Amino acid sequence: MRNAEELPSETIDNFYKQIGNNVKKQRKLKGYTQLQLAQALGHKSVGLVSQAEIYLKKQHFNIEHLYKIAYILECKLCDLFADTEDTTTQEYM
Repeated sequence: MRNAEELPSETIDNFYKQIGNNVKKQRKLKGYTQLQLAQALGHKSVGLVSQAEIYLKKQHFNIEHLYKIAYILECKLCDLFADTEDTTTQEYM
């Protein structure tokens, strides 16, 4: 049986960074600003979106955020997970 503690912390960090990059890419493709996306998510400021897009202070989107972002940006949820399997992760899968 595998143990999640075996995963290097940088693998999880890279996972969240890639998701943030994917959100940013989809947001820009649809012509949304960070503020517009944040407001559509029900936030009053860009804090969550701006920090999670670059994984600042380990701030990241949760699954509910991602589900709502896919709905708002009219993209597939899987688009937000694109390219999250880097070579480090693949050796553990």
